Amino acid sequence: MLISQIKADQVAAMKAGAALRLSVIRMLQSAIGYKQIELQQELTDADVLVVIASEAKKRREAIASYQAAHREAQVAQEQQELEILQAYLPIPLSEEEIKSELGKLQLPPDFGQAMKMVAPIFKGRADGSLVARLVNEKIK
Repeated sequence: MLISQIKADQVAAMKAGAALRLSVIRMLQSAIGYKQIELQQELTDADVLVVIASEAKKRREAIASYQAAHREAQVAQEQQELEILQAYLPIPLSEEEIKSELGKLQLPPDFGQAMKMVAPIFKGRADGSLVARLVNEKIK
């Protein structure tokens, strides 16, 4: 299970003295704990992946903000944190793979309805903004 892997990685980071890795893993465990309280049940691996993806998205947004402000030290820090988080995520689908899967679906002409249909399929497996753009292109 993914939660046990994260706990094992925390122990390994403590033993290795990897301060940044330990900090990111602790932050991740905290976010997982909040999600568990929110849902009031044990989390599945899929739930944990959603939390990890959310934390990774926060890092990507922070990187963009820091780059716009020319704060290179913070960009480097956020990139290192993002790399640690991405190790827990599955390899995202490429644009071609998403197009291939969308090609197999009969999508309604309404964008909102189409996204409701495809969101569960690609959740945690692809960037949401990329999926939205490709769905929009397909229904036009």
